[in-house]
Amino acid sequence: MENHGKSITFSLSASILRFLRQSLFSVISFGPMPNHIAFIMDGNRRYDKSRKVEKGSGHRVGFTALTSSLQYCYEMGVKYVTVYAFSIDNFKREPSEVQSLMDLMREKIDELLKRESIVSKYGIKINFWGNLNLLTEPVRLAAMRAVKSTANNMGPVLSVCVAYTSTNEIVHAIELACAERRSRAQQGCESGNYDAEVKGNDMDHEISVAELEQHLYTADCPDPDIVIRTSGETRLSNFLLWQTNFSHLQNPDPLWPEFSLRHLIWAILEYQRVYPYLENSRSLRRKKN
Repeated sequence: MENHGKSITFSLSASILRFLRQSLFSVISFGPMPNHIAFIMDGNRRYDKSRKVEKGSGHRVGFTALTSSLQYCYEMGVKYVTVYAFSIDNFKREPSEVQSLMDLMREKIDELLKRESIVSKYGIKINFWGNLNLLTEPVRLAAMRAVKSTANNMGPVLSVCVAYTSTNEIVHAIELACAERRSRAQQGCESGNYDAEVKGNDMDHEISVAELEQHLYTADCPDPDIVIRTSGETRLSNFLLWQTNFSHLQNPDPLWPEFSLRHLIWAILEYQRVYPYLENSRSLRRKKN
């Protein structure tokens, strides 16, 4: 009976907190709301050192912070969330640390695909952006399973940047654009509808901004409205450099495992405060184009 009473109390408390949270979100939604929030999840290792806990604990606590932030974002109507999970440069760390992170990543990807996970609850579609060939095979296969099993989901979109840098993404997009031109030229020649002059002009012509953008990982995703880098750092660290011209950049002090609802709310309020300036800048760009 005692355990049953505690269960009822916990359930009631959770319901009250959920109601208060929804009420808060309703008030905030009277202002302009972001459609896309990107997170640079910085400070996991510093969390270990500052708390003097077992190495790797910060990344595990950081996953809990991620799932909580995802839930809050989706409850507020944020359609797209992108996270910087692992840079190509991170492979330069100690091999044992890299392997530990790869194992944790595979474990957490599998958790996301469980029936009771946040992915199932909200019908989330998952993307993985980056050079996945650099990942260990178990992680790469887990990522591919996640993409395939959520491909038809109609809910919010979670994009995970792993084995990623923005410069690598841009180079990859240019390579795809060039490969597409070569393929088009070859198909035209084989069909007899593509003469040498047209082929030469097509291959020599500069790649346009629009052509490059349609080959970026983010081609089907709007640019971020807000980019949040935790731990007080002010660098983008080669993250979505092409896509963040008009994003509101924020660098709250908490380490990523410490990032909470109040920090997210404050980030959105800050975005709403500068929204008129951001929208005016976007309008000027549209007129120029």
